[in-house]
Amino acid sequence: MSKPVVAAALLLASAVFPAAHADEAKVRAAITTLVPQAQIDSISESVLPGFSEVVLGGQVVYVSDDGKYVVSGAVFDVSTKSNLTENRYADIRREALAKVPADKRIIFPAKDEKFKVTVFTDIDCGYCRHLHQQVAGYNDAGITIEYLFFPRSGPGTESWNKAVAVWCADDNKAAMTAAKNGEPIEMKTDCSNPVNDDFELGKQIGVS
Repeated sequence: MSKPVVAAALLLASAVFPAAHADEAKVRAAITTLVPQAQIDSISESVLPGFSEVVLGGQVVYVSDDGKYVVSGAVFDVSTKSNLTENRYADIRREALAKVPADKRIIFPAKDEKFKVTVFTDIDCGYCRHLHQQVAGYNDAGITIEYLFFPRSGPGTESWNKAVAVWCADDNKAAMTAAKNGEPIEMKTDCSNPVNDDFELGKQIGVS
């Protein structure tokens, strides 16, 4: 049975058989029984009657209030044809990104800002470089671009060190543009920087 069908079945079943009030201890026990080292971010009331929503490591699962069942997958609202789980993921991403202060981003601001886009970027990614070549156009259209780092090759690699060097530069916006254009930059890597934090945040919210 596909995940959407399972979710729909759960919605129907919960409507017919009302569930008992959630027991948070049982919900936690259900998660830790399956994943002993799980780090639970939050437990809250779910859109599924009889189930609690559990967020762990940025992932959403649904646990029956009696702790007997754990459901992983998308829940759809049949009447609106909307993916409620994906909507929740969008909320989680926004909440996580909102915790990153402006002084931990490299910002190319629009003069007349209408929208703001956070971009996880890799200095050596071809698509990332192409996007950066169009930053001025985005800014003119009222779109602010705010960069966080996501060097795909991981810690200790050339791309990672370039990201650190961009951040550590005296003018990190100019260094970002130069590095994206394939120009040499000073490989200064001895400053405090957010590259690792950005990388871990990206993984947490599903950047791949």
